[in-house]
Amino acid sequence: MADRRFQAFLAVAKHGSFTRAADALCMTQPAVTFQIRQLEEHFNTRLFDRVGGRTALTPAGRIALEYVERIMLLSSDLDARMKEINGEEAGPLAIGASTTVAEFLLPRIIGEFTSRHPGIVPQLIVANSESVQARVAERALDLGFIEGDSHLRTLVTDVCCDDELQVVCVPDHPLAKRGSATPEALAEYPYVGREPGSGTREVIDRYLQEAGLALDSLQLVMEASSPEALKGLAATGLGFAIMSRATAEKEVRLGDLVQIPLEPALTRHLSVVYPRERILSRVVVEFIRFAKERLASGGRPSARRMPGRADRDLVARID
Repeated sequence: MADRRFQAFLAVAKHGSFTRAADALCMTQPAVTFQIRQLEEHFNTRLFDRVGGRTALTPAGRIALEYVERIMLLSSDLDARMKEINGEEAGPLAIGASTTVAEFLLPRIIGEFTSRHPGIVPQLIVANSESVQARVAERALDLGFIEGDSHLRTLVTDVCCDDELQVVCVPDHPLAKRGSATPEALAEYPYVGREPGSGTREVIDRYLQEAGLALDSLQLVMEASSPEALKGLAATGLGFAIMSRATAEKEVRLGDLVQIPLEPALTRHLSVVYPRERILSRVVVEFIRFAKERLASGGRPSARRMPGRADRDLVARID
């Protein structure tokens, strides 16, 4: 239903090239050029300039981009709502998730949801919490799961469950002999940590600050952008890591790693975020509710419960 001119405009803005935009839209380059020319004639202004061999948005083009993205989003929402009215349940569901949630918690939840709603095609995009929030705010994702709370005012944050972070290291590490580890004790040994922008990194930094330690007090020897990479580094003995209990359960059972609780304990929220100023489709609302119930129950099927206030607020967003 969306205007073909808008589709061409968004493609050129995204790819920075008429040729690449044509390939993405399965159109010829002259056809894309014609659509853009029509749009420029309609607005009586240039939307693109060629700068250094790349097609760039003009100031007017940047303003148009903000509105066209919203128009296309509303068009997609309208299509979804009409399908719901007609009893149809089909189409994509774009889900973003931080690496911890995506790799260890969401796959089973998405699988079970899809089995109940076979017409829905979920798309899982994995990135750190900062990137997930940004893409949900840009409307590139329907919703996102992050570690901690969102700092973006344009997003609603619903807490799903609590998650405890613990020290992870090889069995012969000096920290493994302790019943618990204080922040001061951590500063004595090499440390492998997550990259800036990671929700795990943010909550650990805040934990150290609240303990009165400087952010550079840990002996950081290497950074990794995923829990799997972090576990691999810790398993070599390069240093200890701090990560969610859920991420290292398998390695702990096998005896490759051990977990030591922090003292005081370090817990954080796992949250779902979605646009504040957007009418959510029933599929999105249902998936949010389903995922929150499963995460709160530790991934196990939960008994049906009476909806709480957060659920009623969420349902109201589709009306």
